[in-house]
Amino acid sequence: MHPDTPLTWLGLTTTPLELVSFALAVLTVWLNIRQNHWAWLFSILSSLLYAAVFADARLYGDAGLQFVFVAVSVWGWSQWLRGGEDHRPLQVSRLAARGWIAMAMSWLAGWLLLSWFLQRYTDTDVPHMDGFLTAGSLVGQFLLSRKKLENWLVWIAVDVLYVGLYLYKHLTLTAILYALFVLMAAAGWRSWRRAAG
Repeated sequence: MHPDTPLTWLGLTTTPLELVSFALAVLTVWLNIRQNHWAWLFSILSSLLYAAVFADARLYGDAGLQFVFVAVSVWGWSQWLRGGEDHRPLQVSRLAARGWIAMAMSWLAGWLLLSWFLQRYTDTDVPHMDGFLTAGSLVGQFLLSRKKLENWLVWIAVDVLYVGLYLYKHLTLTAILYALFVLMAAAGWRSWRRAAG
């Protein structure tokens, strides 16, 4: 069976590629919640597969984002293992006020740049939403890589909006995945908040 061959699973139309990507993404977030560094390996695999899924749906910001996720995942993996004091494993921490400002400014700048690029150079029909969510995902991934508690708040906001976008794009299984991600991100927030003290 070809990876892009449509199939029905639990009453949903999907493809084998989307189905495998879905499973790897759930495993990734579950391991992230548990602060297990092997999450980064599954993040890399899931991102590579989802790049193809999103390119097929003309969500080029999301497709390109997957390659950034691969690079950030390699960095995040090393951060979790040796990014703390004296090259020890990184511990969960909170953003300072300056970090909140930097996060918001980075998201805004990324949104403006990506929206302009997607509108000018691609045939996407959702350049502004794709750009906004791509920029937010980059911020969330950076915060996750540094084990900042607030990464879960970013993911909750981004994932709620992604559900609507993926339903609009007829990526129903992926929309369900992101609805599950909202619940998992809320669980991650609670778990990491206890760890941060």
